[in-house]
Amino acid sequence: MIRGRAWLFGDHINTDLIIPGRYLDDYSPENLVKHVMEAADPSFAKQVAKGDIIVAGRNFGCGSSREQAPLALKLAGVSGVIAVSFARIFFRNAVNVGLPVIICPQAHVLLRHGEDVEVDLDRGLVRSVLTGKELRFEPLPKFLVEILDNGGLVPYVRERLREE
Repeated sequence: MIRGRAWLFGDHINTDLIIPGRYLDDYSPENLVKHVMEAADPSFAKQVAKGDIIVAGRNFGCGSSREQAPLALKLAGVSGVIAVSFARIFFRNAVNVGLPVIICPQAHVLLRHGEDVEVDLDRGLVRSVLTGKELRFEPLPKFLVEILDNGGLVPYVRERLREE
């Protein structure tokens, strides 16, 4: 279960809006967090709190294949991204770094900016804490949830190798 404040964004939020390429000469967490989402919402980096959830429209994460985009969101404290759809490479990169990504086409209509949201990854449920309204989504496959639960692909593989 993840719970946080909703940040609403529209369609086609590309990786350059998430973390502008001009800041990628320094991959330090401090640098990425300082500039995350600044091209889409200049207040985001200063106001985002641990656990917050991004809610967006279609094609979230389109653009380049830069892995730093979902990593910057995770480092900033974002606990998940809910969108109508994702660019495929962003979806995979997000799972690889341990950032939950949820396809829920009606979430951007139901939820309001700043309201508390709960997401039950196992049951496939998004709920507005304010209104109590719920939306269902197709739960992620078990193996993807296991990767997310381990914090990403590399920790997941390390854990699997330890088990063998």
